[in-house]
Amino acid sequence: MHPLSTAAATSFLSTLLLLLHLTATSPSNDMSNLSNCNQTFSCGALTNITYPFTGGERPYHCGPPEFQLTCDGNSLTTLKANSQTYRVTQVDQANQTLRLSPLDFYGDNPCTYPSTSTTFDNVIFSLGSNHETLSLFYGCKNLGGYVEANSKFSCGGPGDSEEGFFIIGDHPPVDRCQTSFQVPFPRSWAQQPQAEGLSLLVKVLKEGFDVSYRNPYSADCQKCYKHSGRQCGFDGKVPICICDDQLCTEKSSNRKPLIIGVSLASGAVLVIFVGCWIMVVKQMKKRKSALVQSECLPAVAPTSGNGLATINFFRTTPSLAISKSDLDKGSTYLGVRVFSYNELEEATNCFDSSKELGDGGFGTVYYGVLRDGCVVAVKRLYESNMRRAEQFMNEIEILAHLRHKNLVELYGCTSRHSRELLLVYEYIPNGTVADHLHGRQSNSGLLTWPVRLSIAIETASALAYLHASDVIHRDVKTNNILLDNDFHVKVADFGLSRLFPTDVTHVSTAPQGTPGYVDPEYYQCYHLTNKSDVYSYGVVLIELISALEAVDITRHRHDINLSNMAVNKIQNHALNELVDPFLGFDKDFVVREMVSSVAELAFMCLQHEREMRPTMEEVLEVLRGIERENYGAGKGGVEC
Repeated sequence: MHPLSTAAATSFLSTLLLLLHLTATSPSNDMSNLSNCNQTFSCGALTNITYPFTGGERPYHCGPPEFQLTCDGNSLTTLKANSQTYRVTQVDQANQTLRLSPLDFYGDNPCTYPSTSTTFDNVIFSLGSNHETLSLFYGCKNLGGYVEANSKFSCGGPGDSEEGFFIIGDHPPVDRCQTSFQVPFPRSWAQQPQAEGLSLLVKVLKEGFDVSYRNPYSADCQKCYKHSGRQCGFDGKVPICICDDQLCTEKSSNRKPLIIGVSLASGAVLVIFVGCWIMVVKQMKKRKSALVQSECLPAVAPTSGNGLATINFFRTTPSLAISKSDLDKGSTYLGVRVFSYNELEEATNCFDSSKELGDGGFGTVYYGVLRDGCVVAVKRLYESNMRRAEQFMNEIEILAHLRHKNLVELYGCTSRHSRELLLVYEYIPNGTVADHLHGRQSNSGLLTWPVRLSIAIETASALAYLHASDVIHRDVKTNNILLDNDFHVKVADFGLSRLFPTDVTHVSTAPQGTPGYVDPEYYQCYHLTNKSDVYSYGVVLIELISALEAVDITRHRHDINLSNMAVNKIQNHALNELVDPFLGFDKDFVVREMVSSVAELAFMCLQHEREMRPTMEEVLEVLRGIERENYGAGKGGVEC
């Protein structure tokens, strides 16, 4: 018997592991009645709630387990997050926000303190930037003049001197107190509790705070959204497709015999696995350096009917072998360099958290320095499952073939055989447009109107180029527009990009993107076109004009979404109330004319009916015209 080759053994083992995975993740038997998922529901005092939330008359199988609401009568709605129970007082599904307060503060007594501080992991629920921390201290003795009188409250019974107090902001533990907790609250209330004392403190604790939420299962539910009449449900944490109140049964009639057979064979599988592994090790020792260049990444099958590339993990294509030393010298795939995992681990100092540049759609980006001294940005995907690998391949395919001076350049990737999937980009040193408008560099004063107009033009140029190449970005936002030291644009993060099929007018897919930037028609109908990017770009234009965030839950409820706020201001001829005061809109006639023209263009981009929106090529021409008309030989002159 001939020993198995490395590739054959790996393919065989992978197939066996896949069968075991199918067994482990098969839906439970109690899936015969999956009704009531197509209706809104009420919970406590909240009404008209829908996916991804469940509770009340909407069964738990109709949404992810992380969004299960508990309804107590007609007044109380609770949600459990990070092992703590919160009272839910508001749900805004248009802007994907919740108003929460710890259930412990449901009464009027601040002495009923929580079991733990309020924290969020920023994966599903995350606090907005406009919050302060309220530090509460309990079991304190002999406070005396240690704190202001208005900050104290008594928690002891008759004859008991035990006290508590609160401080705005994070505060280290106090020796004279037994315990302390931190609770977030809106920054707009920051000065009032200490001024008005206990009565307002109780109100602030009961009022709660706002969090944004995202559904981490959106991409997993895409197969359901592609077919009309289907809904995404859940068996525990496993997404399932629901058809006519039952589990969709396509190609699943033989699933139970398969599961039984695989279960009976599990003991044999373990023995085979060990034997194959021994053979693989022996074979690898004989062929230390043999790698197949075409296996740099998962093999890509021809484009399917919906225009998306598919990936085959269990088939390899014969090719000329290349040695490990060849890889170290810079082997290429699709014209980009293949890096070893060790080289990138060394470049980022073992992915040191202090070198994090930010989080993209599917991974964390790190600052790195290669052995030759080249500074790069390394994207590390969150997990190397099939969906992440498909995204990895998609980004390689897109970036390797696109060349534009305002698109971030891809330098390379790791091998498919690498411990992790990594992408290597050029490093852009000057942060993002979001940083300069309303982030850590917003006080620099460097984003004058000429610079902002130049950013708008270069971004439009990059997007027009993508659309001409049949590519839709899908996550256009100021956090994905990088700036070099001369404030020239590099559009980044194709983490949500998809090649746009030339034979259809739209792509049906589950909405992803970023709240505040998502095309409202796309959110309702799941129809993706290049006009979806135009809408997101319209939000970017408004940010450049106003220096306000796309979503800010501390603004008035009608103004939380910047696009809604801008449309209302423009329609009511109140543009001056929207414009960033730093631009000199009221004093400089030329600036006022240009800002007004750009606002009018943004208004067209933000039309709810996508047929009413211009194309990116038309947007680019209008912006160039505004620049030429008002600057002539001035700052303008941006070549695109």
